[in-house]
Amino acid sequence: MLYTFVPVLLLRTLIAGSALSIMVACAAEPVAPSAQASASLPPPSTVELTVLPSEAEPEQLSFAEWRNRFRSQALNAGISAQVFDRAFAGVTPDPSIIIADRSQPEFTRPVWQYLDGALSKQRVDRGRRLLEQHQATLNDIEARYAVDRNTLVAIWGLESSYGQIMGDKGVIRSLATLAHEGRRPGFAKSQLLAALEILQHGDVSAEQLRGSWAGAMGQTQFIPTTYNTHAVDFDGDGRRDIWSSTADALASAAHYLQASGWKAGQPWGFEVTLPDGFDYAQADNAIRKPVSEWRQLGLTGLPAGTSMDAASATLLLPAGYRGPAFLVLDNFRAILRYNNSSSYALAIGLLSERFDGAGRVRASWPQGEQPLSRSERLELQERLSNRGFDPGTADGIIGANTRSAIRGFQQQLGWPADGHPTQELLGRLRAEP
Repeated sequence: MLYTFVPVLLLRTLIAGSALSIMVACAAEPVAPSAQASASLPPPSTVELTVLPSEAEPEQLSFAEWRNRFRSQALNAGISAQVFDRAFAGVTPDPSIIIADRSQPEFTRPVWQYLDGALSKQRVDRGRRLLEQHQATLNDIEARYAVDRNTLVAIWGLESSYGQIMGDKGVIRSLATLAHEGRRPGFAKSQLLAALEILQHGDVSAEQLRGSWAGAMGQTQFIPTTYNTHAVDFDGDGRRDIWSSTADALASAAHYLQASGWKAGQPWGFEVTLPDGFDYAQADNAIRKPVSEWRQLGLTGLPAGTSMDAASATLLLPAGYRGPAFLVLDNFRAILRYNNSSSYALAIGLLSERFDGAGRVRASWPQGEQPLSRSERLELQERLSNRGFDPGTADGIIGANTRSAIRGFQQQLGWPADGHPTQELLGRLRAEP
């Protein structure tokens, strides 16, 4: 999933929940989502996520004062007084929501450990059974939206463990708490208004409107604005029910991926082998080349023939130059709009292939490598900045600016410039005068 930014800034702002509050991933609109953890998995490697800056501090109002002010805004936006008052009856702030919102994990799991959980035998076996069980429905969804069924079931499996873990918090209470005193009140308010629109539309009752602490809902973990724009009534019962209707949930995910640029018949990507002396600085999300150009650079493992040669591809090194390499295509980017973590998107791609007996990574992961903790990532950014490189704001998130700064320092050292943060790199920065 995913929080994108308005019209749906998605929820994944690296606010991975506390040990007592594991959050679920959620889908966002096709803009620039950030990431959130999956219901049945620990968060993907957070060095790949993007964090939004905190919004301006909200005016300090009591919850009752804030609710009354928001009520006027909601009514002016077209929400009926009856819907608002019924939704907010007995609603009070939830302190656990604020704890989750302000929590950031110190340590993260490396991508290979995340994939071990995402691609567990239990998840694969259950996905295969469900593909068979829902074959007729998936046939119809593919016919309408031209989105691969295996990918839909993989998303279903990672987002909610096939509908088993959807979150049990009242969405109105969660979002009201975040709108009143969360880090991003404006975003939470937009989601809360969208949740009231859901109630007014009549798809679900306030009691049934439940989800993660951050407002992600249903088997496919949509946030309210995404629900309003992409949820569909596929089973024809008159309601868009992503909670109890598997058909609605899977079709809604398909509709979202279709809107995010999914290309029928194209793979998400493929594992490749890089030639000796390869310029690892080419592994940059901003660099896209036709597959034919990557082939000319000496990459092997590409599909035979020329049918894919015109496809736009990006080179992904999820564990740096010491680990596996992947060329990823438009469908990988569509998955990233669900959850803007390459670990997540890679897990979806591989899991979708595992259902058919493939999806095995050939190259070895650098399993002896210990990922940087959050405080070490902050230190890395500060030291890069002190040496004249520009990693952007020191926030502990390894985004595009930080990767560019890392590459600059790696090139200065004569190291492979893969932009990957390592203990070795931090140690060298500490040792530099």
